[in-house]
Amino acid sequence: MHQTTAKSTPETRPNLGGESDWTPFDAAALVGSSLRFVSGDPGGDRFRVRYYLDPAGHLKAKIWFGPETEGPPGHAHGGSMAAVMDEVLGLAAWAAGYPIVVGNLNVSFRNLLPLQKVVTVETKVVSAEGRKIMVHGRIYCDKSTYAAGECLCITIQPKADS
Repeated sequence: MHQTTAKSTPETRPNLGGESDWTPFDAAALVGSSLRFVSGDPGGDRFRVRYYLDPAGHLKAKIWFGPETEGPPGHAHGGSMAAVMDEVLGLAAWAAGYPIVVGNLNVSFRNLLPLQKVVTVETKVVSAEGRKIMVHGRIYCDKSTYAAGECLCITIQPKADS
């Protein structure tokens, strides 16, 4: 078993700032919970996340993959990238007005993602048919795509009053 790389320190604060035309977005308020696996520990050594909406209303995220996401030495575990895709693509549907749960998530891993790197996750709701919402997205930085995902979301049925 390999050793995890050095822990982050307060001096190692990743820059999670968005583009100048992005608007900060409070994802926790949207779904009513701040205890999410990916973005629930904003100062931890697993992930650090900040959400935005671009001018077209698509959800974007800036995400730092910390030392606790390690899989292959010095790189993020594929499961950590899949967890990010699950949260961000699901939140993209919520941000577009669809209260959903994820029904199916397909992730294609393209490149190893170095630890302690800040990446962007872009999303787009590509279709809405009945209760099925399809969201696509990718994790990238500069010219490298680390993972691409397709997420089939199912809208939540309103609870019947008793």
